[in-house]
Amino acid sequence: MAFFLVCANRNDHTIQPNLQFRLKSSDDSGEEEVSNKDLQKAEKESLAPIDVPAWEHKLQYAYCLWFSRRSPGKQASLQNYDQNLKLIGRFASVEQFWALYSHLVRPSDLQSHSDFHLFKIGIKPMWEDEANQRGGKLILRLRKGLASRCWENLVLAMLGEQFMVGEEICGAVVSIRYQEDIISVWNKTASDSSTTARIRDTFRRVLNLPPNTVLEYKTHNDSLK
Repeated sequence: MAFFLVCANRNDHTIQPNLQFRLKSSDDSGEEEVSNKDLQKAEKESLAPIDVPAWEHKLQYAYCLWFSRRSPGKQASLQNYDQNLKLIGRFASVEQFWALYSHLVRPSDLQSHSDFHLFKIGIKPMWEDEANQRGGKLILRLRKGLASRCWENLVLAMLGEQFMVGEEICGAVVSIRYQEDIISVWNKTASDSSTTARIRDTFRRVLNLPPNTVLEYKTHNDSLK
């Protein structure tokens, strides 16, 4: 599967209807009002089954890609955070992934305080989601200019099941900030030290990190305090 992810021709696919999306323009503050009806519609769309034609290479899990942005210096409330989450697209095969990914702005080209969230279908990129409540995240802080390459390597490893921890992986996030960028992998069970150790080791390997690279593991309970 990892071979197909890397070698699939990115230019042979067109975006399917469920992969249409719009990123915010440069003058968009990320704070427009979103009604409860809009939120419910996005939630429903994210959970709908994804058709995978027989000739495509089906992934082990289906995924949703979300985008969010908030104004610098503002502490987002839970409600505002939920409202700022925009569903960009969904995919369940290698071909559908490249059809979406090849049309995306690369993380390093995003505005500050922007985030891409890639999560398995049925899991929202929020600490409060049931799948995330007892979990945590492995965090890597990057100097500017490295986020796009590291994000792509991490995404390919996750979709190709290189972490080898079964259903433990919930998703991954790349966060663009003013002085640094942050990449994180979220998992379900923070108390499972053997699983978090395997995730950490795989994370180092797929990103080819130097031995002295600092990786931080933080439980979502700590983030909620």
